[in-house]
Amino acid sequence: MDRHDPTRMQALDNAWPEADALVYDAGVKARTDHLYEKVKSVVTPMEWPLHAPLIDAINRLKVERDAVILAHNYMTADIFHTVGDIMGDSLKLAQEAAKTEASVIVQAGVHFMAETAKILSPEKTVLIPDERAGCSLAASISGANVRAIREAYPDYPIVTYVNTSAEVKAYSDICCTSSNAVQVVEAIAAEWNTDTVILIPDEYLAKNVASQTGIRILTWKGSCEVHEQFTVDDIEALRAAHPDAMIITHPECPPDVLKAADFAGSTGAMAAYVKDHQPHTAILITECSMSDNVAVENPGVNFVKPCNLCPHMKRITLKGIYEALRDMKHEVHVDPVIAARAKASVDAMLALPSLGKPPAFDTSKPVVSVPYVSV
Repeated sequence: MDRHDPTRMQALDNAWPEADALVYDAGVKARTDHLYEKVKSVVTPMEWPLHAPLIDAINRLKVERDAVILAHNYMTADIFHTVGDIMGDSLKLAQEAAKTEASVIVQAGVHFMAETAKILSPEKTVLIPDERAGCSLAASISGANVRAIREAYPDYPIVTYVNTSAEVKAYSDICCTSSNAVQVVEAIAAEWNTDTVILIPDEYLAKNVASQTGIRILTWKGSCEVHEQFTVDDIEALRAAHPDAMIITHPECPPDVLKAADFAGSTGAMAAYVKDHQPHTAILITECSMSDNVAVENPGVNFVKPCNLCPHMKRITLKGIYEALRDMKHEVHVDPVIAARAKASVDAMLALPSLGKPPAFDTSKPVVSVPYVSV
């Protein structure tokens, strides 16, 4: 029987109980013990029997649904390491979403990521476990704002961070992530033969990119509610309390925070730095769950967590993933016209040469003044 036949799908739905009815029995234990070994450093033995029935059910449902789970670095460890099939930062997830052969994509992340997956794989069913999983940065700008910027600055290319809606991407020239933002800015400047590029909507990413390139950058007054909270005072207090620690931060933080840190880069670059350098103690200045996920893969490193939680990422739970797969609900749709235009912007980014290992930001470079666009 065809796996997409509605009768078969209904039969599958009826075969799976409500999430609260799943139990931790000998079968579940046998099928999940190897997964607990991966996360036992960050998930307690008391918690595991609560997680394991959902993990087991999700992993079996993935096979029945021909589904793949894209898990962002900010997912909790019980999601990231036990049900995630493709794990990483937004650039890696975008690349893999375009390549996956699965019929169903479940985005364990926020809504703009699910939209990007749908844009790159329009023929696939894309699900998000909680439709409320938004993003403060994505909410800071609209497609109408980008159209106004275009009208006010017709001679400058618009680079849009992937942390934006499909509509915002649709009215831009090219997308970027924190991994490749410098590369994208320099490539589009060369293509347009200009010394000025508009990088939106994250003002801090724009300021940090401006310090890494000779291209003049204009930006929008948007920011991430997690990363904007970190201050130099936080860094100094952490350094005083943990003088042997390597302080590793993300370019969505303010520029003075990057300068006070030891290393700065995308979530992928942060994880690679810890893996390559194996510091005695690491402090990741980013969303809380990132530390747990990196800790699982680096058992010899002590992690100090200055916790700032993303309330949107934390809406994604094992129960939500299970119910989305069980009921095939919360499907993500993108208007075909918007999707086609947005895909052109994402494809322009993906067409650039691979950077290999995610690059670092040079925190020794001086902070550069970055004006806001006037619209």
